[in-house]
Amino acid sequence: MLTSPPIPQEFARFARDCRQRLHSSAFRLCRDWHLAQDLTQATLTKVYLSWDRAAESDNLSAYAQKVLFRTYVDHRRRRSSTESTPGDLREPEYSMDLDLRITMMGALRRLPDRDRAIVVLRYFADHSVEQVAAELDVPITVVKSQTRRSLIKLKHMLLRDRSSLLAA
Repeated sequence: MLTSPPIPQEFARFARDCRQRLHSSAFRLCRDWHLAQDLTQATLTKVYLSWDRAAESDNLSAYAQKVLFRTYVDHRRRRSSTESTPGDLREPEYSMDLDLRITMMGALRRLPDRDRAIVVLRYFADHSVEQVAAELDVPITVVKSQTRRSLIKLKHMLLRDRSSLLAA
């Protein structure tokens, strides 16, 4: 049976003393308590695995903070880091005429991908400008300008569709 080597007392003391500080730093990075907990655990694991080298560091706390930051950056680079839970799955309380909905979806489909994503996130998913910018990894100014341009495009498309429907 395999047994794991004993945890060095110095590491155990270090982990106990700095866990809360690492968790707070992780939360400030990601703004999600659960992810911050995962990042803290991953950081402590990495520090433990390199304990011989880490223990020689002049500032062990700064070393751990650097490992935490790199762990966070690695997490953000992975595609799975953009996953989010949907939250409440209830149907919206508004009702829309089916023809209008089909026309709107058709107009949205004709927008370029990023423009469509911005409009859907802003007005269908009810995300803030900052949230959309973070999700799409674009500056806030791009979200604002593309939202304005996309809404103008949609308005013109819908007016054309309405006039062609009335002419038919």
